[in-house]
Amino acid sequence: MSFFSFELDPALAADPVFDLHKRGKMEIKATVPLSSRDHLSLAYTPGVARVCEAIAADPALYPDYTWTANTVAVVTDGSAVLGLGNIGPKAAMPVMEGKAILFKQFGGVDSIPICLDTQDVEGIITAVKAMAPSFGGINLEDISAPRCFEIERRLDAELDIPVFHDDQHGTAVVTLAALRNSAKLLGRRLGDLRVVISGAGAAGVAITHMLVAAGVQGANVIICDSRGIIHAERGDLTPVKAELAATTNRSGRTGGIAEALIGADVLIGVSGGLIAESAVAGMAPGGIIFAMANPTPEVAPAIAHKYAAIVATGRSDFPNQINNVLAFPGIFRGALDVRASTITERMKVAAADAIAEVVADDLRADAIVPSPLDPRVAPAVAAAVAAAAEADGVARRAAPVAPEQRAGTVPR
Repeated sequence: MSFFSFELDPALAADPVFDLHKRGKMEIKATVPLSSRDHLSLAYTPGVARVCEAIAADPALYPDYTWTANTVAVVTDGSAVLGLGNIGPKAAMPVMEGKAILFKQFGGVDSIPICLDTQDVEGIITAVKAMAPSFGGINLEDISAPRCFEIERRLDAELDIPVFHDDQHGTAVVTLAALRNSAKLLGRRLGDLRVVISGAGAAGVAITHMLVAAGVQGANVIICDSRGIIHAERGDLTPVKAELAATTNRSGRTGGIAEALIGADVLIGVSGGLIAESAVAGMAPGGIIFAMANPTPEVAPAIAHKYAAIVATGRSDFPNQINNVLAFPGIFRGALDVRASTITERMKVAAADAIAEVVADDLRADAIVPSPLDPRVAPAVAAAVAAAAEADGVARRAAPVAPEQRAGTVPR
């Protein structure tokens, strides 16, 4: 049944999915007592006025005496929601609520879902800048390419808090972690791998940049969009794709996904388009396939296992789920802990390394990344991101040290 074809009817009252989402999935609670006149006088008037005056006199006090130090805005325009496409801001809200409760559950980060009723680049930038003082970070979500690139770039340049488009960088971070561990398991070097990326949208572009930053040779990367291999001689490239063409596919290969996969060691699917078995059969033996489209992987796992030694998807019902929840809670936890002004490439690579390291002592072909429910992940990512922020000079305070770390019982 299509996501868009059903009509709500009484039968849905018995559907556990709809039961769980009824009246939303989150709420706001006070963190201070409000059960007496004294409580009210401290939390609100007249006591609150003293805090307001102090912040007005010294804005640096703002994150210390408001929720902003631990609160992120989850912002979308509803233009690229999951695999559903441009379904608009109201239909996007259940996803944004879900994102917000994942932030809280796995990173201890408070967040507010904000669905903007505009898909105009300038309108989105203006809206986010106007509300930015209410938050310690901005998580952009489900905004379609190529608009997402300019929106993130502009906001990152114009705001002094972290701005992170999770569809790009969260996906890229977890993909790099999975590829690092896959290469380690197979005794391969990242720099020797021949990589094909199916999809040149937000995730595909970010994955390309991150893999190259981590040591994959750009010359050995081939990217395919809906029209085939991206190469310098194509006359229909957007500026983003033209930049990719200048730094990848140095052999100048042309054609479609089948031609791209000839001799490839790695296939990374972030397109949603199905890839024929005959094309996958052209890969080098003993390779790696990450078919991450949801809900239907580009290559069915049963087929992928016929041609690859390691297979991963974006689904939770198969081994090796490459899921952004491994990245974004810990990334923002670490960035907020040190009040980072931005999220750098070093911070993203550090996050990927931390995710990979969690399962480094127990690597298996069906366990190249941790489970999203593994409680070790977010703290490890947060610590690595905070340290990288300090190394890059974008941290504005030292990272807090947990008591168990001071006692030496938690490995760094």
